[in-house]
Amino acid sequence: MLTFDKEKAGIFDAQKMGRVAVLYGGLSSEREVSLKSGRAIFDALLRLGCDAELVDVKEDFLLVLAQAQASEKPWQRAFIALHGVGGEDGVIQAVLQMASIPYTGSGVLASALTMNKWRTKQLWMEQALATPAHELLHENSDWHACIRKLGGVAIVKPACEGSSMGMRKATSAESLRNAYFFARQFAGVVLAEAWINGPEFTVGILNDEALPVIRLETDSEFYDFDAKYVSNNTRYLCPCGLSPDKHLELQQLALSAFNAVGCRGWGRVDVMSDDTGKFYLLEVNTVPGMTDHSLVPKAAAAKGVDFDGLVMQILLSSFHFIGEVV
Repeated sequence: MLTFDKEKAGIFDAQKMGRVAVLYGGLSSEREVSLKSGRAIFDALLRLGCDAELVDVKEDFLLVLAQAQASEKPWQRAFIALHGVGGEDGVIQAVLQMASIPYTGSGVLASALTMNKWRTKQLWMEQALATPAHELLHENSDWHACIRKLGGVAIVKPACEGSSMGMRKATSAESLRNAYFFARQFAGVVLAEAWINGPEFTVGILNDEALPVIRLETDSEFYDFDAKYVSNNTRYLCPCGLSPDKHLELQQLALSAFNAVGCRGWGRVDVMSDDTGKFYLLEVNTVPGMTDHSLVPKAAAAKGVDFDGLVMQILLSSFHFIGEVV
């Protein structure tokens, strides 16, 4: 594996990064995952020789930001490790942009758009990028008609949550209704998506390049929160088992989907394949997890980039966004 060597690389000067604020924690339902991601990123930055600070983003963040910028060591860069609402929806990005602090990941507009799975699907469909059939749900939905329209089996999800929060499988009108009332406790409108009966893949994106594809296998009914962060039985296959042509096709699809919604820097695109081998886009994650169970670090490792090297490359991408809207 390629490890990061500051002296040999000649492209990374930790001192030039200035003080780096690692923004983590937050107030979303994904707080616990964010705490793990932020700590791992912070530790890597210290190993890289950066002057880093861990900042738990809470209600008083604007005051914390103002105090930091008035101090002798103001933040000169922000590494966003916030997942979910408040971290991936353009809010923190807008605050940092107003403060003229370069930050990692996608800009305001792309972050806000991709946080909403339904809006993202609409844009993909306009560009002829395949995504599963879906229906918006509300408390007066015709549950029988909806489940029939989606082929008898659906996955119900809140439009503005990550980490599989609020998701349930539905196989009948009654279970669809129950799944809706469960999902609406979480952020965003609720949508039901046709169940794709095939393998799930994920494609990490780093600096305009698609990383090696990972195939996800779980003993759970689907790749839920426990499968992602708790279970030690989830299998991450890389090589993913696709032929070279299909692997390249999926990488190109993921990169097209990522670029179509204006994302930049780094992220992850989740995809399903049906039993004919056709790929269907699920969602974009603009601040993917960076824990020991996380997928972008696994994909980077398959390309020969260790965790510290990945963090370094993501941090360097923060140069792209100062003064930009998207």
